[in-house]
Amino acid sequence: MLLHVTHETRYEYSPAVETAQHLAHLKPLATGSQRLVSHKLAIEPQPAQRSEVPDVYGNTRAFFALEATHDSLVVTAESVVETGAPQLAPGIARELPWEAVRERFRYRKDATFDPASEFVFPSPYVPRHDDFAAYARASFAPERPTFDVAMDLTERMYRDFAYDADSTEINTPAAEALAQRKGVCQDFAHIMIACFRVMGLPARYVSGYLLTQPPPGQPRLVGADASHAWVSVYLPGAGDGPESTGGWADFDPTNGRQPGEDYVALAIGRDYSDVSPMRGVLHGGARHTLKVGVTVRPIEELRAQAEEAAQSQSQIQLQPTEKDLQ
Repeated sequence: MLLHVTHETRYEYSPAVETAQHLAHLKPLATGSQRLVSHKLAIEPQPAQRSEVPDVYGNTRAFFALEATHDSLVVTAESVVETGAPQLAPGIARELPWEAVRERFRYRKDATFDPASEFVFPSPYVPRHDDFAAYARASFAPERPTFDVAMDLTERMYRDFAYDADSTEINTPAAEALAQRKGVCQDFAHIMIACFRVMGLPARYVSGYLLTQPPPGQPRLVGADASHAWVSVYLPGAGDGPESTGGWADFDPTNGRQPGEDYVALAIGRDYSDVSPMRGVLHGGARHTLKVGVTVRPIEELRAQAEEAAQSQSQIQLQPTEKDLQ
């Protein structure tokens, strides 16, 4: 599936900002099931400096600096991504019980280092808390395969939690969202990650987008979508040696399913703090308003709209004017 993604971030400042430096994670990943066809990042006003570098997790991080006074900032990322159904890498131990996976990440002298071990430890938005263990245990049945544990927890969270955009803020602790059983996709991803980590298994945060469908008979509203977040759970390889390569499987507790070709992965990290779409340091601009608009559309839909617009324009040009009729 070819998807066109537009992500516009608009800031209005009062008073004006004198100088600013920003970091952005707005360029989709290239993965085994996702190919980045094109990407451009437009910034207004024009920055004095800008660059792109990969971060420690392989995401593309854009930096830009504004050195002139400005009372607004508009950052528009436009991407075309080819997506497919995610596939587990060959050699993944899908049936390995979760206890065996946990044992692989226990510290042992002279053990082979696995990069996934970084995602076992607490992080800024995913602390260790007994409440996560208490909620997780119903899914972590003895000898249950890790993949099945993740699917069960995904479906159970979908049933137990209510999506409520007004119930949490961006910095609401995950334990608080767990207690009230409601929140948004960011909260649900952090809770699920915390459940895995407290049980000794690696899990990481994925930011991205989801293609939504408008109501029957209604046009797709430009800018009405939103960023999304879900979870990757680590599944080790079947062997024990360094040549045994594991992989990651994605799960979306907000929608009670595994992501498919209607998802676009943007960035991965320990939690939201590693992959926030925009962050910055400002000199001035004590108050600001923020508006974010996201639109995800199939390329076929865009082409059809363009053809319809061109046909309408052609018909308008062919209509006789009053002068022609005289």
